[in-house]
Amino acid sequence: MKPVRKAVFPVAGLGTRSLPATKVMPKEMLTIVDRPLIQYAVEEAREAGIEQMIFVTGRGKGALEDHFDIAYELEATMKARGKSLEPLEATRFPPGAVVSVRQQEPLGLGHAVWCARDVVGDEPFAVLLPDDLMVGRPGCLAQMVEAYNKVGGNIVCAQDVAPERTASYGIITPGARDGRLTEVKGLVEKPKPEEAPSTLGVVGRYILQPEIMEILGNIGKGAGGEIQLTDGMAALIGTQPFHGLTFDGDRHDCGDRTGFVIANLALGLARDDVGPAVRAYLADL
Repeated sequence: MKPVRKAVFPVAGLGTRSLPATKVMPKEMLTIVDRPLIQYAVEEAREAGIEQMIFVTGRGKGALEDHFDIAYELEATMKARGKSLEPLEATRFPPGAVVSVRQQEPLGLGHAVWCARDVVGDEPFAVLLPDDLMVGRPGCLAQMVEAYNKVGGNIVCAQDVAPERTASYGIITPGARDGRLTEVKGLVEKPKPEEAPSTLGVVGRYILQPEIMEILGNIGKGAGGEIQLTDGMAALIGTQPFHGLTFDGDRHDCGDRTGFVIANLALGLARDDVGPAVRAYLADL
């Protein structure tokens, strides 16, 4: 069983749910307290042992690559003024550790993942959606890698969703359960509540085997006229081990305005430097 060393970040989306903030700035660069969403996702991947970050980008997304590059002028100015470079340490990587490929057309999440096929090669890989901010210790992907090292195959992050919200998620047809691990017998993309096989939804984190790339290259369009990652994963069920891991932590949907505000509050309150002032302000309200 090969280790999970690579992670794909599909970051080519237009961020229409967050307009006008995302008119000229990538949605993944929106900040939660003092770090952009993409940095939270990359730090989560690093904690899980990921060695290479693969950004699937589009036009106007250069800020994502710049964020993880060396900023010579900024660093020289900070050094000259006696300021610590510690806040920048998490944005520095050795050459080759961050690579980018283009998704030239908005054909769906499955297509975005398929665009990274040449960099992924014949290895298992993770997929992280930065919109989904996962907060936990250890991080979500680290929990999934731990489970992967035990059962292998494919693993998705699972979360119980409200029955009326099943049409917003890929929904699992569950099999045997072992603690937080659930065998995946089937996957349905965005079913109506009355047609959903469960309320266990797939959210924002995946560990997949490389065979999915050939499937994604041939399945064609699914729900919404897009190439759906869920359809590709469904084709693997029965041929490889497939499980859902219920994440022990909190999830914030930061592609949604309400989720974005709540995430800033939650993470701000949890910090020693800004938490007391935020808590005092909320108490006054």
